Amino acid sequence: MLKFSKTSVNKFTFVYAIFISIFHFYINIEGGLSDLWFNAAHFSLLASLGFLTYRGSKFSSDEFVSIFDIFLSILVLVPAIYMMGFEESLYQEANGTMRFWDINVAILSIVLSIEITRRTTGFIIPAIMLTAIGYITFFGKYLEGVFAFGGMTPERFLYRIYFTGEGLFGSIATISSTYVFMFILFAAFLLKSGAGDFIVDLSSVLTSKFRGGAGHVAVFSSALMGTISGSAVANTVSTGSITIPMMKKNGFKPIFAAGVETAASTGGQIMPPIMGAGAFIMAQITQIPFVTIIAVSVLPAILYFASIGFYIHIHAKKYDLKVQESDVKLLPILREGFHFLIPLSTLIGLLIYGFTPTYAAGIAIIAIVGASYLTKHKRMGIKEILGALALGSQNMVVTGVLLVGVGIIVGAINISGIGITFSQLIMEWSQGQLIIALVLIAVASLVLGMGLPVTASYVVLAVLSAPALVGLMLSPEMAALAAAGVTIPEVTMSLLAAHLIIFWLSQDSNLTPPVCLAAFAAAGIAGTHPMKTGVQSWILGKGLYIVPILFAFSPLVTGEWIERVEVFGFAMVGFLAFTITIEGFWDRKIYIVERAIFATSSLLLLSQDSMLGWESYFEIVPDTHIVGILLFIVIMAFHKITKGKQCKTQLAT
Repeated sequence: MLKFSKTSVNKFTFVYAIFISIFHFYINIEGGLSDLWFNAAHFSLLASLGFLTYRGSKFSSDEFVSIFDIFLSILVLVPAIYMMGFEESLYQEANGTMRFWDINVAILSIVLSIEITRRTTGFIIPAIMLTAIGYITFFGKYLEGVFAFGGMTPERFLYRIYFTGEGLFGSIATISSTYVFMFILFAAFLLKSGAGDFIVDLSSVLTSKFRGGAGHVAVFSSALMGTISGSAVANTVSTGSITIPMMKKNGFKPIFAAGVETAASTGGQIMPPIMGAGAFIMAQITQIPFVTIIAVSVLPAILYFASIGFYIHIHAKKYDLKVQESDVKLLPILREGFHFLIPLSTLIGLLIYGFTPTYAAGIAIIAIVGASYLTKHKRMGIKEILGALALGSQNMVVTGVLLVGVGIIVGAINISGIGITFSQLIMEWSQGQLIIALVLIAVASLVLGMGLPVTASYVVLAVLSAPALVGLMLSPEMAALAAAGVTIPEVTMSLLAAHLIIFWLSQDSNLTPPVCLAAFAAAGIAGTHPMKTGVQSWILGKGLYIVPILFAFSPLVTGEWIERVEVFGFAMVGFLAFTITIEGFWDRKIYIVERAIFATSSLLLLSQDSMLGWESYFEIVPDTHIVGILLFIVIMAFHKITKGKQCKTQLAT
């Protein structure tokens, strides 16, 4: 078979990727194409780049690109070209009736979408896509019970998947071509301008005075990197290559170091202002402003990272790890990296002022280039700008084709009404108990996460279970108003809380065995067993399960700011008590009775009166929090008084 050198193809793909980024930047800022046309072009261009860069099978050569891959790269441009050339004639000349070439191009689009998704993400998602298509067009009518579906003609299905906003080029693709692309491009510019090194250096200086400082560097740098990345695996690889060796040198066990980096990097996707692609999808589905979503997500994200920090602090005390001073000074770092605050401030300021996330990201990208000239050593010239443009498109291929492909699944769910059925099943199985519904959704999220990336898992689960979750979180009167389509603040905030619950639970696929890609990446850097690393990261990342309970049962999202801060403050102490309970150590090994009291205080500090059926006597601070903090103070005082009775555990060799 005729082949082309990978080196020569890479030169072409570099230029091609630059063109794709410029095209998206221009259309997102200036407009000029309908959503359907732009989304079709978005898919065709990214899939075309994907066919040139991702191998067709494990037997394909790493050194050459086959003529077949090049043919597919050209062929996948047809869906966009045909859409722009013939969509209007479908209505003007054919009155919306699918013609011969309409049908064939629609089939071609679906087939190529399945193939590029297989190449970039594996077999699971294509299998689900094929199942969704088969369910709508064939075997749904043979099923019995709640999952029976009367069926739809193939022609009608192809029309709705290709020519309307219900399928490949619908709302999910719009999010990908606008918000997600622009923010990934923004992250690429920041990384090319040297932001990654600045973040690690700054984290090292700010945490050098703390016991187990290298571990806190991993948490702090991953949190900051998460503000510009939104990808757990990318976060793990970029910061972990520095922080994991640093932690091992500091005396942390390799598996603990890898677990810390995995758990912290997973938090990058829940850290404002980017929060991964899922946050943009959430804004589109719920019609809640993106700035509102990131505003209510700040305190929960801090809670999550603090919970990891508590594990690190206790681990360092338990094994008597010393403070590791940093040779790097704060002022030189700030002097060389202060300009990174300009694009981030520009981005946040424009979002708060009311500009769309797409426009804000575009202006922030320009601000990155301009701000780089305020320094001597990190100025972005033509080479760096072109590199950032190429990197943006290359990093977008997997996410872009995935979100377009998921449009088929979401379209099938909406067309068949199976989402409503699934929500009704959750209501039935949970017997009206919100906590049982949370457990069911967590299990479903874990199962989906074994085969789906985080974003796809969130999209599918949100469509299937969010309505049931909202119904359980509202009072019967509010639920009736919501069902009637009445829009009131209480319903809106409950909707946001429900989606945040699903969004957070969807992140566990990064660190929960048996499929935990971020943990596998960290294990590769640390030289540890992948599954054991996954278990360690799962232990450290318990906040992914606890904080969603706060979303459901407390005003952490739905309340006024004073209520949110109250929940945040007591939950912080509750997480510390929880960590002490799990680790069984603070200044010394704790007794069984102490452990039970710490556990009780943690439960009370992380609970509301309504959860335990208590009657509240205080307006702002729940009784559970008052009793919990008193228990914590008493047991901590007892622990401090008696700490001399036990010796600290020495570091195992």
